[in-house]
Amino acid sequence: MFYISGFYKFKKINGIKKSKKLLSDIFNQYKIRGTIIISGEGINGTISSTKKNLELVLNLIKKTFNFINFDNQNLSKSKFQIFHRGKVKIKKEVVPMGIKISKRKIKNHLEPTKWNKFISNKKTILIDARKPFEYKVGTFKGSINPEINNFREFPHYLKKLDKNETIAMFCTGGIRCEKASVYLEKKGFNNVYQLKGGIINYLKTIKKNKSLWKGECYVFDNRISLKHGLITGTHSMCSGCRKPISIKDKKSSKFEEGVSCPNCHDILTNSQKERFRMRQKQINVA
Repeated sequence: MFYISGFYKFKKINGIKKSKKLLSDIFNQYKIRGTIIISGEGINGTISSTKKNLELVLNLIKKTFNFINFDNQNLSKSKFQIFHRGKVKIKKEVVPMGIKISKRKIKNHLEPTKWNKFISNKKTILIDARKPFEYKVGTFKGSINPEINNFREFPHYLKKLDKNETIAMFCTGGIRCEKASVYLEKKGFNNVYQLKGGIINYLKTIKKNKSLWKGECYVFDNRISLKHGLITGTHSMCSGCRKPISIKDKKSSKFEEGVSCPNCHDILTNSQKERFRMRQKQINVA
Protein backbone atom coordinates (compact mmCIF):
# COMPACT_ATOMS: atom_id res chain seq x y z
CA MET A 1 0.00 0.00 0.00
CA PHE A 2 1.25 3.48 -0.89
CA TYR A 3 0.35 6.61 1.05
CA ILE A 4 -0.10 10.02 -0.56
CA SER A 5 0.05 13.52 0.89
CA GLY A 6 -0.91 16.73 -0.89
CA PHE A 7 0.08 19.92 0.94
CA TYR A 8 1.01 23.57 0.70
CA LYS A 9 2.46 26.25 2.92
CA PHE A 10 2.64 29.98 2.28
CA LYS A 11 5.79 31.24 3.95
CA LYS A 12 8.75 33.38 2.93
CA ILE A 13 11.43 30.98 1.75
CA ASN A 14 15.14 31.81 1.66
CA GLY A 15 18.01 29.70 0.35
CA ILE A 16 15.83 28.08 -2.31
CA LYS A 17 18.63 26.38 -4.27
CA LYS A 18 20.11 24.90 -1.10
CA SER A 19 16.66 23.64 -0.06
CA LYS A 20 16.13 22.03 -3.45
CA LYS A 21 19.39 20.08 -3.14
CA LEU A 22 18.49 18.97 0.40
CA LEU A 23 15.00 17.81 -0.60
CA SER A 24 16.30 16.01 -3.68
CA ASP A 25 18.68 14.05 -1.46
CA ILE A 26 15.84 13.27 0.97
CA PHE A 27 13.68 12.05 -1.93
CA ASN A 28 16.39 9.66 -3.05
CA GLN A 29 17.13 8.40 0.46
CA TYR A 30 13.51 7.64 1.37
CA LYS A 31 12.29 6.58 -2.11
CA ILE A 32 9.82 9.44 -2.40
CA ARG A 33 7.94 10.01 -5.64
CA GLY A 34 5.88 13.01 -6.62
CA THR A 35 6.62 16.71 -6.93
CA ILE A 36 7.38 19.62 -4.63
CA ILE A 37 7.45 23.19 -5.93
CA ILE A 38 9.55 25.70 -3.98
CA SER A 39 9.21 29.45 -4.44
CA GLY A 40 9.91 32.61 -2.49
CA GLU A 41 6.31 32.60 -1.23
CA GLY A 42 6.14 28.99 -0.04
CA ILE A 43 5.90 25.34 -1.07
CA ASN A 44 3.32 23.17 -2.81
CA GLY A 45 3.50 19.45 -3.39
CA THR A 46 2.03 15.98 -3.65
CA ILE A 47 4.27 13.06 -2.73
CA SER A 48 3.91 9.33 -2.22
CA SER A 49 5.78 6.48 -0.52
CA THR A 50 5.34 3.87 2.20
CA LYS A 51 3.53 5.11 5.31
CA LYS A 52 6.72 5.18 7.40
CA ASN A 53 8.86 6.97 4.82
CA LEU A 54 6.12 9.48 4.00
CA GLU A 55 5.69 10.47 7.65
CA LEU A 56 9.45 10.86 8.06
CA VAL A 57 9.79 13.04 4.98
CA LEU A 58 6.81 15.26 5.82
CA ASN A 59 8.45 16.01 9.17
CA LEU A 60 11.77 16.68 7.45
CA ILE A 61 10.05 19.12 5.07
CA LYS A 62 8.61 21.06 8.02
CA LYS A 63 12.00 21.07 9.71
CA THR A 64 13.77 22.21 6.53
CA PHE A 65 11.50 25.22 6.11
CA ASN A 66 11.05 25.87 9.82
CA PHE A 67 7.29 25.58 10.39
CA ILE A 68 5.03 23.36 12.50
CA ASN A 69 1.97 22.76 10.32
CA PHE A 70 1.05 22.97 6.64
CA ASP A 71 -1.60 25.52 5.66
CA ASN A 72 -3.46 22.57 4.23
CA GLN A 73 -2.73 18.86 3.96
CA ASN A 74 -4.72 15.93 2.61
CA LEU A 75 -3.93 12.24 3.01
CA SER A 76 -5.02 9.27 0.91
CA LYS A 77 -3.73 5.87 -0.12
CA SER A 78 -3.43 3.70 -3.20
CA LYS A 79 -2.69 0.06 -3.99
CA PHE A 80 -0.17 1.22 -6.61
CA GLN A 81 2.50 3.92 -6.81
CA ILE A 82 0.78 6.94 -8.36
CA PHE A 83 3.95 8.72 -9.54
CA HIS A 84 6.79 7.61 -11.81
CA ARG A 85 9.56 9.60 -10.11
CA GLY A 86 10.38 12.26 -7.54
CA LYS A 87 10.96 15.88 -8.56
CA VAL A 88 11.83 19.11 -6.73
CA LYS A 89 11.19 22.25 -8.79
CA ILE A 90 11.96 25.93 -8.24
CA LYS A 91 9.39 28.44 -9.54
CA LYS A 92 8.57 32.12 -9.07
CA GLU A 93 5.17 31.28 -7.55
CA VAL A 94 3.67 28.10 -6.11
CA VAL A 95 0.71 28.79 -8.40
CA PRO A 96 1.39 31.10 -11.37
CA MET A 97 -1.01 34.03 -11.14
CA GLY A 98 1.22 37.10 -11.13
CA ILE A 99 0.66 37.90 -7.44
CA LYS A 100 2.38 36.71 -4.30
CA ILE A 101 0.75 35.91 -0.96
CA SER A 102 2.15 37.46 2.18
CA LYS A 103 -0.88 36.97 4.42
CA ARG A 104 -3.66 34.40 4.09
CA LYS A 105 -7.32 35.16 4.72
CA ILE A 106 -8.22 32.18 6.92
CA LYS A 107 -11.69 33.29 8.06
CA ASN A 108 -13.15 32.78 4.59
CA HIS A 109 -12.41 29.03 4.59
CA LEU A 110 -15.59 26.94 4.83
CA GLU A 111 -15.55 23.40 6.23
CA PRO A 112 -17.10 20.72 3.97
CA THR A 113 -19.89 20.26 6.53
CA LYS A 114 -20.97 23.90 6.02
CA TRP A 115 -20.32 24.04 2.29
CA ASN A 116 -23.57 22.43 1.09
CA LYS A 117 -25.81 24.94 2.84
CA PHE A 118 -23.69 27.86 1.71
CA ILE A 119 -23.65 27.00 -2.00
CA SER A 120 -27.35 26.07 -1.98
CA ASN A 121 -28.18 29.76 -1.59
CA LYS A 122 -29.27 30.91 -5.06
CA LYS A 123 -27.59 34.29 -4.53
CA THR A 124 -24.17 32.66 -4.15
CA ILE A 125 -21.98 32.60 -7.27
CA LEU A 126 -20.21 29.24 -7.29
CA ILE A 127 -16.91 29.22 -9.23
CA ASP A 128 -14.92 26.14 -10.17
CA ALA A 129 -11.37 27.58 -10.34
CA ARG A 130 -9.92 24.58 -12.22
CA LYS A 131 -9.20 24.01 -15.88
CA PRO A 132 -12.03 23.06 -18.30
CA PHE A 133 -10.94 19.41 -18.66
CA GLU A 134 -11.00 19.02 -14.85
CA TYR A 135 -14.46 20.60 -14.71
CA LYS A 136 -15.69 18.12 -17.34
CA VAL A 137 -14.72 15.12 -15.16
CA GLY A 138 -16.83 16.37 -12.24
CA THR A 139 -17.96 19.47 -10.35
CA PHE A 140 -20.54 20.83 -7.91
CA LYS A 141 -24.08 21.26 -9.18
CA GLY A 142 -24.66 24.82 -10.37
CA SER A 143 -20.98 25.79 -10.59
CA ILE A 144 -19.48 28.08 -13.21
CA ASN A 145 -16.17 27.33 -14.90
CA PRO A 146 -14.22 30.31 -16.36
CA GLU A 147 -12.90 28.00 -19.13
CA ILE A 148 -9.34 29.19 -18.64
CA ASN A 149 -6.43 26.90 -19.53
CA ASN A 150 -3.74 29.02 -17.88
CA PHE A 151 -4.25 30.18 -14.29
CA ARG A 152 -2.40 33.41 -15.09
CA GLU A 153 -5.48 34.38 -17.10
CA PHE A 154 -7.78 33.90 -14.10
CA PRO A 155 -7.59 37.56 -12.94
CA HIS A 156 -9.06 38.65 -16.29
CA TYR A 157 -12.13 36.55 -15.54
CA LEU A 158 -12.36 37.74 -11.94
CA LYS A 159 -12.47 41.37 -13.12
CA LYS A 160 -15.92 40.66 -14.60
CA LEU A 161 -17.42 39.86 -11.19
CA ASP A 162 -19.49 42.26 -9.11
CA LYS A 163 -17.73 43.30 -5.87
CA ASN A 164 -21.03 43.11 -3.98
CA GLU A 165 -21.79 39.52 -4.92
CA THR A 166 -21.24 36.57 -2.56
CA ILE A 167 -18.68 34.30 -4.20
CA ALA A 168 -17.80 30.70 -3.32
CA MET A 169 -14.74 29.17 -4.98
CA PHE A 170 -13.28 25.70 -5.00
CA CYS A 171 -10.41 23.78 -6.58
CA THR A 172 -8.74 20.39 -6.08
CA GLY A 173 -6.74 21.04 -2.90
CA GLY A 174 -7.43 24.71 -2.12
CA ILE A 175 -4.22 26.43 -3.20
CA ARG A 176 -5.55 27.96 -6.43
CA CYS A 177 -8.45 29.47 -4.48
CA GLU A 178 -6.03 30.85 -1.89
CA LYS A 179 -4.39 32.99 -4.53
CA ALA A 180 -7.64 33.96 -6.22
CA SER A 181 -9.28 35.04 -2.95
CA VAL A 182 -6.27 37.21 -2.05
CA TYR A 183 -6.47 38.82 -5.48
CA LEU A 184 -10.18 39.59 -5.05
CA GLU A 185 -9.65 40.97 -1.55
CA LYS A 186 -7.06 43.40 -2.93
CA LYS A 187 -9.60 44.48 -5.54
CA GLY A 188 -12.19 45.34 -2.88
CA PHE A 189 -14.26 42.15 -2.70
CA ASN A 190 -15.49 41.40 0.83
CA ASN A 191 -17.69 38.33 0.38
CA VAL A 192 -15.35 35.72 -1.08
CA TYR A 193 -15.27 32.23 0.42
CA GLN A 194 -13.51 28.99 -0.44
CA LEU A 195 -13.93 25.29 0.31
CA LYS A 196 -11.39 24.40 3.00
CA GLY A 197 -9.05 21.69 1.76
CA GLY A 198 -10.70 21.76 -1.65
CA ILE A 199 -12.58 18.96 -3.38
CA ILE A 200 -10.25 16.31 -1.93
CA ASN A 201 -11.25 17.26 1.61
CA TYR A 202 -14.94 17.38 0.63
CA LEU A 203 -14.94 13.91 -0.98
CA LYS A 204 -13.11 12.51 2.03
CA THR A 205 -15.48 14.12 4.56
CA ILE A 206 -18.95 14.09 2.98
CA LYS A 207 -20.81 10.84 2.31
CA LYS A 208 -22.11 10.32 -1.23
CA ASN A 209 -25.78 10.32 -0.18
CA LYS A 210 -25.36 13.81 1.33
CA SER A 211 -23.10 15.18 -1.37
CA LEU A 212 -23.69 17.93 -3.93
CA TRP A 213 -20.72 16.76 -5.97
CA LYS A 214 -21.46 15.30 -9.40
CA GLY A 215 -18.99 13.02 -11.17
CA GLU A 216 -15.38 12.40 -10.16
CA CYS A 217 -12.43 14.63 -9.28
CA TYR A 218 -9.48 14.77 -11.66
CA VAL A 219 -6.08 14.44 -9.98
CA PHE A 220 -2.63 14.99 -11.49
CA ASP A 221 -1.29 11.49 -10.93
CA ASN A 222 -1.73 7.93 -12.18
CA ARG A 223 -5.07 7.51 -10.41
CA ILE A 224 -6.51 10.04 -12.92
CA SER A 225 -9.69 10.59 -10.90
CA LEU A 226 -11.13 10.05 -7.42
CA LYS A 227 -14.61 9.29 -6.10
CA HIS A 228 -16.16 9.79 -2.66
CA GLY A 229 -13.98 8.33 0.06
CA LEU A 230 -10.99 9.10 -2.18
CA ILE A 231 -11.44 5.80 -4.00
CA THR A 232 -9.75 5.61 -7.41
CA GLY A 233 -12.24 6.60 -10.10
CA THR A 234 -13.20 5.19 -13.48
CA HIS A 235 -11.36 7.61 -15.76
CA SER A 236 -8.22 6.80 -17.74
CA MET A 237 -5.81 8.92 -19.79
CA CYS A 238 -5.87 9.38 -23.54
CA SER A 239 -2.44 8.66 -25.03
CA GLY A 240 -3.09 11.13 -27.85
CA CYS A 241 -3.96 14.34 -25.98
CA ARG A 242 -3.15 13.39 -22.36
CA LYS A 243 -6.67 14.34 -21.25
CA PRO A 244 -8.91 12.23 -18.97
CA ILE A 245 -11.45 10.02 -20.70
CA SER A 246 -14.54 8.35 -19.28
CA ILE A 247 -16.04 4.93 -19.89
CA LYS A 248 -18.54 6.67 -22.19
CA ASP A 249 -15.69 8.25 -24.19
CA LYS A 250 -14.23 4.78 -24.80
CA LYS A 251 -17.47 3.70 -26.48
CA SER A 252 -17.13 6.48 -29.05
CA SER A 253 -16.09 5.66 -32.63
CA LYS A 254 -13.42 8.35 -32.19
CA PHE A 255 -11.69 6.39 -29.43
CA GLU A 256 -8.75 4.20 -30.37
CA GLU A 257 -6.63 2.66 -27.62
CA GLY A 258 -3.27 4.40 -27.39
CA VAL A 259 -4.12 6.73 -30.28
CA SER A 260 -7.07 9.09 -29.85
CA CYS A 261 -10.31 9.97 -28.05
CA PRO A 262 -13.33 12.21 -28.77
CA ASN A 263 -11.30 15.20 -27.51
CA CYS A 264 -8.44 14.86 -30.00
CA HIS A 265 -9.53 12.56 -32.85
CA ASP A 266 -10.38 15.46 -35.18
CA ILE A 267 -7.30 17.48 -34.19
CA LEU A 268 -4.52 14.91 -34.58
CA THR A 269 -2.91 14.58 -38.00
CA ASN A 270 -2.78 11.23 -39.81
CA SER A 271 0.98 11.05 -39.28
CA GLN A 272 0.50 11.57 -35.53
CA LYS A 273 -2.10 8.82 -35.39
CA GLU A 274 0.16 6.43 -37.28
CA ARG A 275 3.02 7.19 -34.90
CA PHE A 276 0.77 6.56 -31.90
CA ARG A 277 -0.45 3.29 -33.46
CA MET A 278 3.15 2.13 -33.81
CA ARG A 279 3.81 3.06 -30.20
CA GLN A 280 0.72 1.16 -29.02
CA LYS A 281 1.71 -1.87 -31.10
CA GLN A 282 5.11 -1.92 -29.34
CA ILE A 283 3.37 -1.64 -25.97
CA ASN A 284 1.08 -4.56 -26.82
CA VAL A 285 4.05 -6.69 -27.91
CA ALA A 286 5.94 -5.83 -24.72
